Amino acid sequence: MKDTAQPTNKLIHEDSLYLQQHAHNPVHWLPWSVDAFEKAKTENKLLIISIGYSSCHWCHVMEKESFENTTIAEVMNENFICIKVDREERPDIDAVYMTAVQWMKGQGGWPLNCIALPDGRAIYGGTYFNPQQWLQVLEQLSMMYEQDNSKFLEYASSLQEGMLQLEKIETTNTKPDFDILKNSISKWSSLFDKIYGGLQRAPKFAMPVNLNFLMQYGHVCNDVEVQNHVRLTLNKMYNGGIFDQLDGGFARYSTDSRWEIPHFEKMLYDNAQLISVYAQAFRAYNNISFKNAAEETINFLNEKMNDKKGFYYSAIDADSEGEEGKFYFWTKAEIRATINQLHLENISKENAFIIACHYFSIPDSKKKMMK
Repeated sequence: MKDTAQPTNKLIHEDSLYLQQHAHNPVHWLPWSVDAFEKAKTENKLLIISIGYSSCHWCHVMEKESFENTTIAEVMNENFICIKVDREERPDIDAVYMTAVQWMKGQGGWPLNCIALPDGRAIYGGTYFNPQQWLQVLEQLSMMYEQDNSKFLEYASSLQEGMLQLEKIETTNTKPDFDILKNSISKWSSLFDKIYGGLQRAPKFAMPVNLNFLMQYGHVCNDVEVQNHVRLTLNKMYNGGIFDQLDGGFARYSTDSRWEIPHFEKMLYDNAQLISVYAQAFRAYNNISFKNAAEETINFLNEKMNDKKGFYYSAIDADSEGEEGKFYFWTKAEIRATINQLHLENISKENAFIIACHYFSIPDSKKKMMK
């Protein structure tokens, strides 16, 4: 817990753990409220709407680098009305500003930082900014708004209109057929990673909704390529570092293309959906590994994310004692020391050490293994 002798802002009265984490920032954070918008209108200041959640690693990084920086905080307090939002508490607000940032930048994520007009309409946004980038953005936008805000008003209206167009659904009398679906799958499958599953990219997210759809499509259309892709992806995920081999459960994503190096954050919604995907995959493909994956994930949620009062925690932080993944890492020396403590028959401890390193894909001394 942070030292209460530090400056305290309005977030101190909030129930959200994420908002309380920022309660002692020198930034004059306000919770999302009518009063915050009225203050912005009265003072004719732009809004900073910063959205994150308690277990978000890069949210913590930006807080430490920028929101705890008194120089940056002074710029924020002087020129903006600053609002903090917990995306797990207010997913409706997060959805609006995530759509705006995706429209502006082509992608989104957290922390989500939007600059908005006093009425809440977004004019600029992004995800993580380093301190220099953030300070430059703040100084430029506040100066431009003070000199001539007409361009901001024009852009905000254009952005709002574009977002409204996205929500419109055009009706048609054309009946959908499988040709449309097959054409879409053909384009999609060109992005499949034939070796490690998932898509040809890094980082790699599990995307359980996509896997569930592909599994159903492969079955209905008897598409062997799609079925093989689903099986490959599920096998690689379960046998890779994204799955916790000791405690069970899946990390939010893999930082590499081979599912080996996880970002150690664990989300309730990811794991809940993956239980369903693996259970359905076991029924579809009769692969015992898929049954094990589902059961081990259920056990993980019940043992590690259940508060024993009928509720489940939403996430486990990637950071331990301020270091990402510290709780999960083993060094080679720790592996060797652990094996040396074991009573082994028919195998030397040196050979057991070599096998363990091979099994957990640790080819050299610079790599670590997940506990």
